[in-house]
Amino acid sequence: MFNVLLRTAAGLGIAAALVAAPVPAAAADAACTAEYTVTNDWGSGFTAEVSVTNEGSAPADGWSVTWTYPSGQSVTNAWNAEIAQTGATVTATNAVWNGALSPGASAGFGLQGTAPAGNAAPVDLACTLTGGDGGGDGGDGGGEDGGEDDGTVRIMALGDSITGSPGCWRALLWRDLVDAGHDGVDFVGTLPGDGCGFAYDGEHEGHGGYLVTDVARQGLLDGWLDRSDPDVVLMHFGTNDVWNQIPAPVILDAYTVLLDRMRAHNPDIRVLVAQIIPMDPARSCASCGQGVRDLNAAIPAWAAEHGTAASPVTVVDQWTGFDTGTDTYDGVHPSASGDRKIADRWFAALSADLG
Repeated sequence: MFNVLLRTAAGLGIAAALVAAPVPAAAADAACTAEYTVTNDWGSGFTAEVSVTNEGSAPADGWSVTWTYPSGQSVTNAWNAEIAQTGATVTATNAVWNGALSPGASAGFGLQGTAPAGNAAPVDLACTLTGGDGGGDGGDGGGEDGGEDDGTVRIMALGDSITGSPGCWRALLWRDLVDAGHDGVDFVGTLPGDGCGFAYDGEHEGHGGYLVTDVARQGLLDGWLDRSDPDVVLMHFGTNDVWNQIPAPVILDAYTVLLDRMRAHNPDIRVLVAQIIPMDPARSCASCGQGVRDLNAAIPAWAAEHGTAASPVTVVDQWTGFDTGTDTYDGVHPSASGDRKIADRWFAALSADLG
């Protein structure tokens, strides 16, 4: 379950970004509502997002949305839904990972299209839910317990812009997990995914510019945990703290605060903590290279001290073999090869965790 917001990439030469008012769904299914919103319009093309909400009292295991384009628009690409277009009529159905909607829950998907004759608002927008028993006594009703009942493992990627913006290692990791047969994983978070060239479960907590010490001090994690309810956390956090010359012991104190909040929310939470990727001092800060080494050297002892049988803390080495010359595009953030390396390290650790 995720809310997808497609952003126009910088440098596409877009003359204007005209955001249309959302179009609400007609009542094809009283238990289902949908909303179509144009997020960017540059004359010959556009991007849009569509949200689907289960307004009923029973859980659903799938959904579909239909609409008609009145001015010749064509969908050329989509994220987080399967799209079919026949003439002017478009049908979107859920992806394999976002079909289940408990009462009140929403899913979202995004699309890109061409608009050779203008981008008039779609008509006949309607949505339908499938599955669920539609009745019953409601006594055991769904909600947050659904993931545990069906074996779903909720995974939160937590960090800064190395985790988000766009964080395509998350897309690679999700695809690798599904290809390996781990189709019960649900990436969760309050932030939507960005386009990485293929559909994937994009939700995350990769907050660009954030310091882990600030997140700990300001108590920001509690709200994210309440919204996402993770079983597993992948934490790559501290790059901005190192840049601000915050010493490793202070960063680790912040790790401890976050771990305590995670366990207050879920005593059995599993945490995979990264030894963070290196920074190039010539393209970041003079002390950044050594700061990363100091933090990474201290992480294993911190993890050993704080891990428990019920809530293990596993160290994932993202530093060794990561070359800032080829694996970053700016000395700090991962390039395509860096995304591949990060995904591979997380995949090995998660595969062991998931069994």
